[in-house]
Amino acid sequence: MVLLVEDDGLLLMEASDTLVEAGFQVVEAPHADRALQVLESDREVDALMTDVDMPLGSIDGLALARLVARRWPWIPVLVVSGMGTPGPNDMPDGALFIPKPYAPFDLVQTLHDRVRRAA
Repeated sequence: MVLLVEDDGLLLMEASDTLVEAGFQVVEAPHADRALQVLESDREVDALMTDVDMPLGSIDGLALARLVARRWPWIPVLVVSGMGTPGPNDMPDGALFIPKPYAPFDLVQTLHDRVRRAA
């Protein structure tokens, strides 16, 4: 299951549809606070995909990525953004960055690779 965190409703729907069509189960979260609720529940999360810039919620996507890497280090983290590339110290070790707009095939392939490596 992929936990998909995106504040833009249209982008959330498009990414979710792409992942579902590729065979992933997806849980959508419009901001990091909702994503943390999902992670703290009993749901098994196989990968996190988060946007960086999310005005709603208490933290942005990079802070969420770092928190997930500390608390749930077995969950692969994929960070996406159309606002620029994160700096070398912005992302946790092992996290991967994909700039927006991304090709659906590249997104699916990257997540398949990340989940396989974590298994």
